[in-house]
Amino acid sequence: MSYTALYRKFRPATFAEVKGQDHIVTTLRNQLKAGRIGHAYLFTGTRGTGKTSVAKILARAVNCENPTEDGPCGECKTCKAIAAGASMNVIEIDAASNNGVDNIREIVEEVSYSPAEGRYKVYIIDEVHMLSIGAFNALLKTLEEPPSYVIFILATTDVHKLPITILSRCQRYDFKRISIDTIADRMRELVDREQVQVEDKALRYIAKTADGSMRDALSLLDQCIAFHLGNELTYDMALDVLGAVDTGVFSNLLRYVLDRNVAGCITLLEEIVMQGRELTQFVTDFTWYLRNLMLVQVSENLEDVIDVSSDNLARLKEEAQAVSFDQLVRYIHIFSDLAGQIRYSAQKRVMVEIALIKLCKPEMQESQEAVLDRIRQVEEQVEKAQQGAFSLAPMTQNAGSSLAASVQTERPKLERAVPEEIQGIVRSWSGIVNEISYPMKSYLKGARLSLGSDNQLIVAIRDGVGINYMEDEAHLAVLEQELANFCGKEVKVIIRAVTDEQDFENHYVDLSQVIRMDIEEEDE
Repeated sequence: MSYTALYRKFRPATFAEVKGQDHIVTTLRNQLKAGRIGHAYLFTGTRGTGKTSVAKILARAVNCENPTEDGPCGECKTCKAIAAGASMNVIEIDAASNNGVDNIREIVEEVSYSPAEGRYKVYIIDEVHMLSIGAFNALLKTLEEPPSYVIFILATTDVHKLPITILSRCQRYDFKRISIDTIADRMRELVDREQVQVEDKALRYIAKTADGSMRDALSLLDQCIAFHLGNELTYDMALDVLGAVDTGVFSNLLRYVLDRNVAGCITLLEEIVMQGRELTQFVTDFTWYLRNLMLVQVSENLEDVIDVSSDNLARLKEEAQAVSFDQLVRYIHIFSDLAGQIRYSAQKRVMVEIALIKLCKPEMQESQEAVLDRIRQVEEQVEKAQQGAFSLAPMTQNAGSSLAASVQTERPKLERAVPEEIQGIVRSWSGIVNEISYPMKSYLKGARLSLGSDNQLIVAIRDGVGINYMEDEAHLAVLEQELANFCGKEVKVIIRAVTDEQDFENHYVDLSQVIRMDIEEEDE
């Protein structure tokens, strides 16, 4: 038996199943109840919001032998014939491929014949904006004064392309983008019926990615389920399939930008690329993240507009304090321009790199926001220079050796013996890492090893994508199992983030140096 895609399998069959368009459903229900059915309807809105589905429900409802409050009964002969596409009373036309004058003239000729059975002949013209000027003119007179038994339902995503003469002859219904909550709730209902295990967090991310389109959401959900068939669909799995980046990465990227750290930004982008993430989606998501920061700054009562969890909202509010409003506006402008260009570029990575450099270097732009950012940059440099002068002033009275002693950082010391199994892991770390599959291998290659309390192995990784990946419990368990297989003993691993080599050396004992010294003493 062939598989039916979710968006086709669960296409709404009654008004009650239509989600997110209550204003339209209520109006059509009232018209049906009162018998005040129009002769021409125009359904407009973005893709996947239910225009064609509602048109088909209305077409069945006006011809149904036993209509209910929710529209067609779905059981009578007429309903079944229309649903099967076997009724002569409902004619669907794709204007994208039937957009000529002759196609419309055929409709005009057919209109003169009353329906063989049922009450109405319903013409559903999808993508009506694709009709030629001549076709619109041919339709005009019939659309204005059709026979009493004819209903036209026009559907389009580009209503501005329709002639005003057509618009003025139709009842217009604007289909809104469907909210993330509504899409997520509908997907939860469907996966429960399909008996598929999916994390709520994964459903919400898919709903957000769908950008208000129920059809897109169900298509993406279908794709994610198929890729991980038989397993619970987790948030990380959804990110992998959709080529997206975890939101925690955006915080790290923003910190690099605020520090004017171009190398950090490029390194983080390298990790994103090596993970196989889709750069177009990354640009869209980072722009959305910056937009959320901006909204947090301008108002404290935007929880409904900023669709994030309470924990993430608290983090957004904290991060918003570190960046000024004009900086955010500049960043959003840069990435919004990038989003419009990157879809058609053969060098997406280069374009993202240029955009990141622009974020770090406001001198590359001449906009008002860039000028303010450059002034802020100069002020920061002056402030740091003044602080440096104040801190060095009393030291200049001492000898050179005293100055060196005062600025030297006290290194951490090893307070216990290193267990044999951890010594073995340190000696063979490169070989162990080479046996691990990507992307974990790429994150562990540059890792530094140290010893924690209770003889735990500390694996220090440069702050970025790798930290978000390795801190995941499932990924950490994989590493611990690899180490247990190597040394034949369970080893507890703790992941720690460091900004650079100096940060690691200031806070941790480098086991590779300690173990190497032990080996040299044994050789003597």
